[in-house]
Amino acid sequence: MAAAAALPDRMHGVLLTGFGGPEQLQYREDLPVPLPRAGEVLIRVSASSVNNTDINTRVGWYSKTVDGPTQHASVGFDADRDAAPSWGGAALQFPRIQGADCCGHIVAVGAGADSARIGQRVLVRPVLRKPGAAPYDFDYFGSECDGGFAQYARVADSAAMAVQSQLSDAELACLPCAYSTAENLLTRARVQAGERVLITGASGGVGSAAVQLAHMRGAHVIAQADASKHAALDAIGASHTLGRDIDVVQALGKESVAVVIDLVGGPTWPSRLELLQRGGRYATAGAIAGPMVTLDLRTLYLKDLQLLGCTWQDETVFEQLLGYVARGQLTPLLAHTYDLRDIAQAQAAFVAKRFVGKIALKIP
Repeated sequence: MAAAAALPDRMHGVLLTGFGGPEQLQYREDLPVPLPRAGEVLIRVSASSVNNTDINTRVGWYSKTVDGPTQHASVGFDADRDAAPSWGGAALQFPRIQGADCCGHIVAVGAGADSARIGQRVLVRPVLRKPGAAPYDFDYFGSECDGGFAQYARVADSAAMAVQSQLSDAELACLPCAYSTAENLLTRARVQAGERVLITGASGGVGSAAVQLAHMRGAHVIAQADASKHAALDAIGASHTLGRDIDVVQALGKESVAVVIDLVGGPTWPSRLELLQRGGRYATAGAIAGPMVTLDLRTLYLKDLQLLGCTWQDETVFEQLLGYVARGQLTPLLAHTYDLRDIAQAQAAFVAKRFVGKIALKIP
């Protein structure tokens, strides 16, 4: 192993010890510092951020025994551990250092990794490819392996992506999970200039990222969120805004949009397919209002619709994001910053959703 300087033996970080409320998050100052293995690098983490997936994992929402909305961050679901998988499908292993986002600097490298990378500022690409594995077989940073809620994190050399930017570490830490999810949704749905695109849950991290990125593509962006967020969404590229509980078909008309980017799901889901024009594309990467929906197969096949689930990401998605940042085309929308030790308060603020964009975590 090559290192910039002597590394400490212990670090600060947050352990997730089981399913439940914030009492399952333990801030510790005695966690062992991981050492990079062959082909890996060690990152001194500067900032992370809060995402739905971190909270969904903590409360056990990914369990197939859970069918409700995601607003249970204070108590958690009664989830069967064996039925509550990580992103890759296996049962989640406790304790786990979560944190899908990581911005920091490489401080050490394992055998086979280039020691010239020491000192490089990097972001971690959260979709972690397994060596030799087929597409769709992957690990997720902070789920199958320890993530960014600690002072140090180790990842494969190929997952630590150099970033060139004048943006702060906190701003950059808002990028990996939310913005790559949004860019993946738009890429998979083939959003093009001039198309009418409805984005639900548009004030959240992924939703607001999708508004920014769809606007950059030249799309006519229709953003659906609480009315208190509309001015902020207009400022980042929404062409039109709708209230969160409005009947979208009544407001916009049947077959009036080319693409729906849906992060909400829930009981109003069927109306989004009625909204799509023939040959339209629907893409989803979330279901904050509930995962169980009713599908009329006649709507699907008679309108020649395409339904896309978007988790796996091609490598070009993250590379495209870094290009936007390097060229100064994209600034992640940072709403608030908390210290890592205040992660429970940060997640409570996240669930309250009185902001637009992202909440970052400063690592001590």
